[in-house]
Amino acid sequence: MNERYFPREIEAKWQKEWAEQGAFVTEIDRKMPEYYVLEMFPYPSGHLHMGHVRNYSIGDVVARFKSMQGFNVLHPMGWDAFGMPAENAAIKHGIHPATWTWDNIANMRRQQQELGLSYDWNREVATCHPDYYRWTQWLFLLFYERGLAYKKKAAVNWCNDCNTVLANEQVVDGHCWRCDSVVVKKELEQWFFKITEYADRLLADLNELKGWPDRVKTMQENWIGRSEGAEFSFYVPELDEKIPVYTTRQDTVFGVTYIVLAPEHPLVEKLTDRKPAAKAVREFVNRIRNLSEINRTSTDTEKEGMFTGACAVHPFTGEQIPIWIANYVLMEYGTGAVMGVPAHDERDWQFATKYNLAKRLVIQPPEHSLEITAMSGAYDGPGFLINSGDFTGMDNEAAKAAIAAWLEEKEIGKRRVNYRLRDWLVSRQRYWGAPIPIIYCPVCGTVPVPKKDLPVLLPEKVSFEAGAVSPLAQAEEFVKCRCPQCGGEGRRETDTMDTFICSSWYYFRYTSPHSANEPFDTVKANHWMPVDQYIGGIEHAILHLLYSRFFTKVLKDAGLISVNEPFKNLLTQGMVIKDGAKMSKSKGNVVSPEEIIGKYGADTARLFILFAAPPERDLEWSDQGVEGAYRFLGRLWRIVYFYSGLVAGQTEQEYDPASLGKEEKELRRVVHLTIKKVTDDIGERFNFNTAISAIMELVNAIYAFREQVPQPNGGLIREAIAALLRLLAPFAPHITEELWSCTLAQGSVHKQPWPVFDPEAIKTEEVEVVLQINGKVRDKIVVPVGLLPQELEEKALAQDKVKALIAGKQVVKVICVPQKLVNIVIR
Repeated sequence: MNERYFPREIEAKWQKEWAEQGAFVTEIDRKMPEYYVLEMFPYPSGHLHMGHVRNYSIGDVVARFKSMQGFNVLHPMGWDAFGMPAENAAIKHGIHPATWTWDNIANMRRQQQELGLSYDWNREVATCHPDYYRWTQWLFLLFYERGLAYKKKAAVNWCNDCNTVLANEQVVDGHCWRCDSVVVKKELEQWFFKITEYADRLLADLNELKGWPDRVKTMQENWIGRSEGAEFSFYVPELDEKIPVYTTRQDTVFGVTYIVLAPEHPLVEKLTDRKPAAKAVREFVNRIRNLSEINRTSTDTEKEGMFTGACAVHPFTGEQIPIWIANYVLMEYGTGAVMGVPAHDERDWQFATKYNLAKRLVIQPPEHSLEITAMSGAYDGPGFLINSGDFTGMDNEAAKAAIAAWLEEKEIGKRRVNYRLRDWLVSRQRYWGAPIPIIYCPVCGTVPVPKKDLPVLLPEKVSFEAGAVSPLAQAEEFVKCRCPQCGGEGRRETDTMDTFICSSWYYFRYTSPHSANEPFDTVKANHWMPVDQYIGGIEHAILHLLYSRFFTKVLKDAGLISVNEPFKNLLTQGMVIKDGAKMSKSKGNVVSPEEIIGKYGADTARLFILFAAPPERDLEWSDQGVEGAYRFLGRLWRIVYFYSGLVAGQTEQEYDPASLGKEEKELRRVVHLTIKKVTDDIGERFNFNTAISAIMELVNAIYAFREQVPQPNGGLIREAIAALLRLLAPFAPHITEELWSCTLAQGSVHKQPWPVFDPEAIKTEEVEVVLQINGKVRDKIVVPVGLLPQELEEKALAQDKVKALIAGKQVVKVICVPQKLVNIVIR
């Protein structure tokens, strides 16, 4: 064994040996409990960043820990490999997206291997490989067969820089989630997945996810946005048309003083045609429809509107109600029309105030009376109805049910459940994605590609000129095809799929990645699924996690799997930040993992990033912290080297703990306390930072012991070193593997059973007790455990310092708390 610690040599040695031995290859073993741990697979951008290192290190600790606890662990890795960056690289550098992607995958795989991650590389997948996207296309056809994939013309979110549409979930504060460009609206015919059909189940089944952060579940709940209300219509005499509205506040219906249409509402053109305001309305509509949903509905956005010049009949009162259009009403939500109740909705109050529209009070709070003329804003609290016809005097909550029932009784409306969630727009006008397996035939119409003909391969020769709307649309050899039904000339769909489709099922493919006749083996998928521990960023709470849940439910309904949810437990790790900001090239605060590994080794990088903060919190980068982790590993190496002669080559020794001296018993107590704490911190709380801290304290205790006991019990030292290396193995796999093989035994430390603490060993024989006089700490004494209160009082009063402080005073009483404190009350 070398006296000095050389991390790069050690790490290269063990990475090579692990690969040659197939150390992390996993097959089903029904004699063992299974455990599936998974980190979200990365986009192959070319280089790992510290966020990746943190994500993968967390997963690797869990995988190695569970394996040592006796679980058969599945821990795979792959690549979310389709997407715009590869296509942008093609445009910018003249390199094919496939070449760029596969080169990046090779580099990032090498970096992951240099971190010593325990992946089963036999299960590696890449979503851009035909063997994978063949099954992505197969699943698209499954959705199509089940009526869950459809095409329609719709106003969509369009990114001019990416030259493609975006799902609502991919628009962040009015900007493209990928390139941050401003998103506009555009009318296109697009493919959608009917996720709304699963809205109720997606919402209700959140209750199953006991191991998910409440924050993530709340985000999904809000995005789905279920509400219960009523739908009824206002009649427009001049058009002989009805305008349906949906509301959750039918108790305020008698307070409606105007209605508002979305600028995109199909009646807007009819209502304003040939009216003086027609031109101004069209200009307003064109301007507003290009704004994002978030910008239009934000509370910070000024409410803008225009009067159409038309009125509608209030179905409850028969009044003529003015019809307006406004920026804050969306065609995609509800019916595209809302009723304006200024007295009881703050947004409506602001709008009515700005445009001098009438306000009518219809709910009074129970504790006092309101007057419209004295109000400075809307009242949206509880109360009883006024000015509301036959419903006047009712509690407003009771009135909601009564008015909904009245609407249905009169057959002029109905109760309705509404959702914020919209169907998932899955078409993308780009090349580097899975082609949608649809053919258009002038005779047969829309024809799905037969499954036996999959995959529909991406053509290699396409144009990547900047600004091309769809590179595939220009590839005639791809577009032209034969209709599989009639044999006539047809044209392929030239849109590709949203890459989130590829990542919505990859965790199933890992269970049987080489399956050639189906997307995954059902028996194997049901064995491993659901994923026991999923790890990734909070930024995927809506997009990836919601879509994956949707996919899983569809696959269950199709009989392909038995699980209802894909991920049993979810850990959302925090970001790695430096100088107060997330690491990014633009900010110049990026730290390269390769630089850290090259200088200090992978174990140091892993140890620091796991020690610096709890996994769910943001981690502030610290060069001093990295140095500290490296120094600790050096201390570990030296103390094991010091005792290597005592423990090397020996078999497991039995010894009598009762024969140990005082210092030896204390070291044994610290060892078993550390086993207990590290086990609890990893297994129950994922508090890796406190687990590592406890291991560091154990190393300090062994150093202190070395000074106290020159000739220790060999069995005790072997027990301490063996426990130390096994506890640290999931965090620093290379150094512990080397030290284990050099000092304790042949074979891998990672194949050893996880240490179990001895309850007897952690019991202490003595305890420190605080001595107080009138509640103030004056001294401390060490006494045997289990001392009776009377004995404890006697020892306290016998202390010289106590005697001096109470001399000449009257002892009123003595309060004893066994094993904790003695408080002497004097006067």
